[in-house]
Amino acid sequence: MGYRFLAQPATGFAASGKGTRSQLPTTTSAGFFAGYLLNAREMPSLKGAPPEFLIFCFIEPVGGPVHQRLVSQPDSLMRHTAEYIRWLTHHPPRFELFADERAALVRHIPVSEWPADRTEHYARNFTIETLAWLVRSALVRRLPDEIAMRTPASAKRASQR
Repeated sequence: MGYRFLAQPATGFAASGKGTRSQLPTTTSAGFFAGYLLNAREMPSLKGAPPEFLIFCFIEPVGGPVHQRLVSQPDSLMRHTAEYIRWLTHHPPRFELFADERAALVRHIPVSEWPADRTEHYARNFTIETLAWLVRSALVRRLPDEIAMRTPASAKRASQR
């Protein structure tokens, strides 16, 4: 339960030769989620203790060309970002990378670790700190451009037409 923020490609519209605009395929979706995990079955890879507060970057569909390029490949944007943010993070909870999941880069914490009367305060601080690391790593800025880039396979197909 929470909010999804979709990354909108900066180059999402391209002028065609006929004076009309064509959008990028809508099969890929990427962005950020901030909210609560209420059921552990929703994200079993986290091995969490709901309710958990979490923020993650997602790339859909899992296994698709954009997901493979940005998450699964050994030299991917998400892997570099995860390494950089782990270096910045001096205390738990740390970011986790899930290369085969929709939620690729995740930071989460059980709400039970916070004093009941201060949950809102701690959630606000967790959010600000987490988003600051995502901004500092340049992921927030780079993600829209990265999802708009063509994969090598799609570029090859386009050149063969």
